[in-house]
Amino acid sequence: MERKLVPYSVYISKEHHEKLRAAAKDRKAAAIVRDAISMVLDGQDLFNSGYNKGLADAAQVIYDCPEAQMVAVRGKDIGLVLSDKIKSLYVGAKK
Repeated sequence: MERKLVPYSVYISKEHHEKLRAAAKDRKAAAIVRDAISMVLDGQDLFNSGYNKGLADAAQVIYDCPEAQMVAVRGKDIGLVLSDKIKSLYVGAKK
């Protein structure tokens, strides 16, 4: 479920830089930039991108849940089974 992240530098306007610095205080800046880039490069509209992000976050929470990893169904832990079911709901290019 984990994906390898690769660092990348980009120049942005001073206005956006200041907004990102403010978001960084809540530890959200990297996620904002990563999500925006993913949305554009995956060719999704704002709604589908947000919907898929919510599904991905929910799938990750279930996948990471230690209790869900303790229960197995047909040899697969329930966290993985439920995570895969949630990911099957993705819309658009992210499938």
